[in-house]
Amino acid sequence: MTELLSTTPGLYPLPDWAKDELADLKGHQKEDLVPTDDPAVDDAYDRARTEVIRRQQEAGLDRIVEGQLRWDDMLAHPLAVHENVETRGIVRYFDNNNFYREPVVTGELTPSGDVAADLEAAAELVDDGLQAVLPGPYTLAQLGTNEHYADDAAYLEGIADFLAGEVEAFPEVETLFLLEPSLLESPPGDGADERASAAIDTVASAADADVVAHAYWESREGEGGLEEKVYAHLLDANVDAVGFDFLNGHEETIYNVNEYGCTDDVALGVVNGQNTLVETGEEIRERVDYVLDNTPGAAFERVYVTASTGMFYLPVGKFEQKLDALAGFDEQEVKA
Repeated sequence: MTELLSTTPGLYPLPDWAKDELADLKGHQKEDLVPTDDPAVDDAYDRARTEVIRRQQEAGLDRIVEGQLRWDDMLAHPLAVHENVETRGIVRYFDNNNFYREPVVTGELTPSGDVAADLEAAAELVDDGLQAVLPGPYTLAQLGTNEHYADDAAYLEGIADFLAGEVEAFPEVETLFLLEPSLLESPPGDGADERASAAIDTVASAADADVVAHAYWESREGEGGLEEKVYAHLLDANVDAVGFDFLNGHEETIYNVNEYGCTDDVALGVVNGQNTLVETGEEIRERVDYVLDNTPGAAFERVYVTASTGMFYLPVGKFEQKLDALAGFDEQEVKA
């Protein structure tokens, strides 16, 4: 029987009170979005983290994330806070209206422990089922700019080693989601696709947890689903599960799974992390069953039922309703 686990790929909206409090404490920065060391700021984030963790536990999610509330953007944060990275001009994320400060790598990317520190705080609140979330190495390299490493290959390897060092500092976690939207939005070409897979392998191999390489978003051509060669190379990485965005390109994804196989476990992005329309538990279950019914050769052992993207775009009320729907979808037996 297939095991179903409800989770999310992290990055939650700040509670409304925290937005107001932190705006007063931090000011409305126009240059550096990374907060300085301020006990009052740290305390606000700690209280907000506790609130979003308790809300996940109240909903009944099987995997609990820290929430990444300190992140000033969707993915680039681990680079942006590094001492050998300069944050410069504003850059648009993909094709949406979210922006980030361009992280420019100017020196060696040694482990910083930044993400691990947040997870340590979360681990004090979560007895079982803690899930870590990081940008995947290919995506993080695409979002940043290299002014230190010899070439693109060395830069990607440096990013992978940096993330692996971060993972090695983690407390005990059950699952690690590596977020790789750039595999779809800016797919690597020949040679680079193998390097991207090797970089993911480097990070995944450092984890003492089940690792999900979650690829989501649309390609620049407006299509969904990984390119076949990119997908085939991704399967070579040492990951326990591949994650798919089933709100974009589900037909191409099902083709890839049926043609090239898949990992024993899988993550299915079946809840829209960017749209305020709240799915019902029945709708979520129907989407899961659709995938299982149309991939008869896969025989997945575990399915992570998740949002397609992080949900920080959403108003807090809608976000919480989606948490409840994810945690409460029909749990009747599914086909093995």
